[in-house]
Amino acid sequence: MNSRRIISPFSLPIAFFAATILLGAALLMHPECQAPGASVSFLDALFTATSATCVTGLIVVDTATVYSRTGHVVIMALFQLGGLGIMTYSSLIFYLWRRRVSLVDKIAVGQSLLHDPSFDLGRFLLIMLGFTLVIELGGAALLHLFSPQQFDLFTALFHSISAFCNAGFSTFSDNLVQFQANLGVNVVIMSLIVLGGLGFSVIMEVIRTARRSTLRQLVRAFHGMTGHSRVVIRVSFWLIVVGAALLFLGESSLHAEAPGPERNNLLTALFQSISCRTAGFNTVDIAGMTDVSLLFMICLMFIGGSPGSTAGGIKTTTFRVLLAYSVAKFKGREQAVIGRFAVDTESLNKALTLLLFAFAIVGGATLALCYTEMAGQPHSSVHGLFLDILFEVVSAFGTVGLSAGLTSHLTTVGKSVVILLMFIGRLGPILFLSVMQHIQEKPHYSWPEESMLIG
Repeated sequence: MNSRRIISPFSLPIAFFAATILLGAALLMHPECQAPGASVSFLDALFTATSATCVTGLIVVDTATVYSRTGHVVIMALFQLGGLGIMTYSSLIFYLWRRRVSLVDKIAVGQSLLHDPSFDLGRFLLIMLGFTLVIELGGAALLHLFSPQQFDLFTALFHSISAFCNAGFSTFSDNLVQFQANLGVNVVIMSLIVLGGLGFSVIMEVIRTARRSTLRQLVRAFHGMTGHSRVVIRVSFWLIVVGAALLFLGESSLHAEAPGPERNNLLTALFQSISCRTAGFNTVDIAGMTDVSLLFMICLMFIGGSPGSTAGGIKTTTFRVLLAYSVAKFKGREQAVIGRFAVDTESLNKALTLLLFAFAIVGGATLALCYTEMAGQPHSSVHGLFLDILFEVVSAFGTVGLSAGLTSHLTTVGKSVVILLMFIGRLGPILFLSVMQHIQEKPHYSWPEESMLIG
């Protein structure tokens, strides 16, 4: 097999992410990164490094008490690197080495970062890094302003980067439950999550459009944006609104008689609607939520954020294409229409392929965890565990980081399964499929076709 087929632009992110994870695990094993008296196994360090680099947020040990300030710095560095994007490592190396980027490399980098094959690599990297720095420092300053006692300068910066990178890591043992009623902290974290989940290309286009438009022209300017940006903004908006409404309804009956301020108020529902699609922060105990709410959250986690962002999942654009395809088939149309245009065949095939692979991965991982975590126990003794496992699997695949309490109780094999899930979920099944397709020789023949009875 030709080595050039194995070493391709599509395989570079896999190699860089794997190397970063292994380096992070080695650093977290160092006594300087661990709190006095704490002891972390290599598997737990590898789990934490994978979760941080893949901006997931699932933890098998308490980040606040097990790791020292040095360990927190290492974890923060890992999710900052992981949050910059799938192809950013490759782009930085191309740019710093000043090598001539081939057309294939440039197209691969462009489609991952900008949704546009034609762009200036160096200029984009500088803008992206500068924008990231400004947003994260601004978020840290606001968190410190709204809660100066809990958010000292380092803690504020840690949570700001974690929120913008959609990582969900926290230096508080209860995550953000203690800030459930703090409007300022909630708004800052939610804003950072949304910005990180939209994608750099969408954010830059919104900024350019806003700078050229007055307040009255904003609505008209929105319709003048690219179709990709319009779809991302619209789908993200409706997922947030519908998700908040469903979570509010799902929790309202459970705590209708709770004294004092309701934990399931609209702010809490809105926060979890935004966070559960990608970020993994929580202001309520996830294990204490209703099964209805958990099922809603599984759906939101599976969809995830937008292409070219720090988020995971099958992505908002994929969801919109699949929705348009379903509507078209229901109405008997040949084309799936979004707005003023129909979706091209290649995009539709990619969306269907991604959905198929996502279902296969989630289903296979769920089956594997059912085998490793239930240990052959009868159904009557494991009530509710299947939902916990499904929630864990989708959370890992969507790089969300929320858990119903299963993570810390995973077996050794179960932890390994979740590590692999986070890795695949961050890079995306399509990337692995692209690598396999690039390695294979394309056949120069076609098979005869035959009709099949369906349904």
